[in-house]
Amino acid sequence: MEQQRSPIIMWFRRDLRLSDHPALSAAVEGGRPIIPVFILDHTVQALGAAPKWRLGLGLKAFAQALEQAGSRLILRHGDALTVLRQLVVETGASDVFWTRAYDPDAIARDTKIKTALTDQSVTVKSFAGHLLFEPWTVATKTGQPFRVFTPMWRSVRSRDVPAPNNAVSHLKTPAMWPVSENLEDWHLGAQMRRGASVVTPHVRPGETAAFEALHQFLDRIADYSDHRDRMDLDGTSNLSEYLSLGEIGPRSVWHAVQRAGMTGVQGGEPYLRQLVWREFAYQLMYHTPSLLSSNWKPEWDRFPWNTEADRPEVLAWKQAKTGVPGVDAGLRQMYVTGRMHNRARMIVASYLTKHLMTHWKIGMDWFADCLIDWDPAANAMGWQWVAGSGPDASPFFRIFNPQTQQEKFDPQSDFVRQWIAEGQSNPPATALAYFDAVPKSWNLSPQDPYPQPVVTLAAGRARALAAYEGRKNQ
Repeated sequence: MEQQRSPIIMWFRRDLRLSDHPALSAAVEGGRPIIPVFILDHTVQALGAAPKWRLGLGLKAFAQALEQAGSRLILRHGDALTVLRQLVVETGASDVFWTRAYDPDAIARDTKIKTALTDQSVTVKSFAGHLLFEPWTVATKTGQPFRVFTPMWRSVRSRDVPAPNNAVSHLKTPAMWPVSENLEDWHLGAQMRRGASVVTPHVRPGETAAFEALHQFLDRIADYSDHRDRMDLDGTSNLSEYLSLGEIGPRSVWHAVQRAGMTGVQGGEPYLRQLVWREFAYQLMYHTPSLLSSNWKPEWDRFPWNTEADRPEVLAWKQAKTGVPGVDAGLRQMYVTGRMHNRARMIVASYLTKHLMTHWKIGMDWFADCLIDWDPAANAMGWQWVAGSGPDASPFFRIFNPQTQQEKFDPQSDFVRQWIAEGQSNPPATALAYFDAVPKSWNLSPQDPYPQPVVTLAAGRARALAAYEGRKNQ
């Protein structure tokens, strides 16, 4: 009887929503008080500047949503196990619920916490919710994890995906709330410095904004196949940041796209395939966590990538001053909006790892600091896919030509003009905003001449091909 009245601690992580939330729905169904909690632990502290700042915006929006549901978000910082133990003592809670995470650091943390709290007679339950399919439920006919995407897609494309849980409209409150810290005191945006004011107009955090983005995408999904690679068009879903923080659940997206298909709207399956590409990244991270830190294919360990992150060529790449418009425009879009078009990401990554022969980890770490839609699995797999060292990689000898890529996916150079001010008599505000976003120490001005290429495309290609030929001989 006592346990029936005791509160449930609902530990939120990357699941900042009230709908399509199995853990929260299970807590509500019990009819007991719920104490929503977010913990600033070492995994959050380790986030890069942009994703940590964006998390702060998401937490603020989520706290407001909880208030509308008659509840509140309790904020604490410190070691997660220590914080949860303290909250159990303070509140008399007998249960702790959370949504499962799949990166190695989170798995190690959660395993330790579940064991320790269970030993204290606290009931701990973890739930699905961040993915469509749990990583251990998708396998080849021989029971092995998929190593190639297309067979995995064929395996899951017709699977039943559970319908999303209804949105929770009200949470039962405890008799007494534990003390909460103030979000402002966490200074989650401190590392963004002046860039925060530049990126802010391009960000609409929270679950309501996520569903609005989904509905806007459904209005143009018929053009998805034709437009998704066009950097000059709004052809993508714009859902990545919301999926990353769990402000929208993947099951909600899956079923919304399928419903659109049932009404005769075309274009749904190509997008669902991309949603499963995200799942593929998580499958790989779960089964081979070394994906995040080392070459997925060990034979690439001897490849002569340069690992000096402060080389002048790499600095030019980070500053979006390579002298290659298709590369620089993508990077500048990231500094101004916090996001980068997917096709631009491939061009930017290929240029760094191939034309500049720089290790993919340098680019991966830079993206982890600069992208508001950073995702550990997608970021690592994307960089290794382009570099050639990862699973399902493009042929290692494929070297994107930024110029021909721009001609194909930005045929009128609208994307380049939108983001590169130098050389334009009346550059748009988006292009000028780049100079307000980047560090002052870079000492950059829109009056500067546009730079010459740090390496010509022909020379960079020849250097990379020579390295690939040496790898083949090894």
